[in-house]
Amino acid sequence: MTGTAVEAEIRKFGALAARWWDPDGPMKPLHRMNPLRTGWIAERIAKAHGRTGRDLAGLRLLDVGCGAGLAAEAFARMGAEVTGLDAAGEALQAARDHAAAGGLAISYREGTPEELAAEGARFDAVVALEVIEHVEDRAAFLAALAGLVAPGGQVFLSTLNRTARSFLLAKVGAEYLLRLLPVGTHDWRMFVTPGELGAGLRKAGLRVTDLAGMSMDPLTGRWRESRDLGVNYLVMAER
Repeated sequence: MTGTAVEAEIRKFGALAARWWDPDGPMKPLHRMNPLRTGWIAERIAKAHGRTGRDLAGLRLLDVGCGAGLAAEAFARMGAEVTGLDAAGEALQAARDHAAAGGLAISYREGTPEELAAEGARFDAVVALEVIEHVEDRAAFLAALAGLVAPGGQVFLSTLNRTARSFLLAKVGAEYLLRLLPVGTHDWRMFVTPGELGAGLRKAGLRVTDLAGMSMDPLTGRWRESRDLGVNYLVMAER
């Protein structure tokens, strides 16, 4: 393991790099979820910085665990100056190639958040989407995120709650029954409850200011914001 990045997780997601941008491939759930989570985040960043709608023009945003750039590209199209950070080199190369093909200027870096924080880098907003459930040392990870956000900035995470329902839906259902995700994508024991995440963020010097559930319509596959935190949820915290 390098810092908070687990080597087995790096290899697992690096192996998916070639199909990351296939909307019907192994990352199909993230493609479906992406408009909700990036829109929810962008609206709150814009509001916090005195903007309207999803105007991120000129704001510095760090996407931690960016993979091949699904969220990074969405934020870049909203005007943000995006840096994507990941420990999987194969995924980053796919991200660079896709951004170049789309004419997007995104800076992609290989490494861990604590390495970037040690350089003194600071951003207006830091996001880590579907990452913390793959991290062993959560406290160190959250401390690094807190160290990367500028005073007055925002930190956003999306993750999976550790409940019986999430085990049935996000683990057994998504991986074994519906085959929405490759088998082994998640370890249910690593899922994080909102209480655990909130306590970890506070310990890192951040205060939770917003929380929302993400629910999928099983008939359409579309995701919507909800009050149901039982499976997928989003958190906003500020310095």
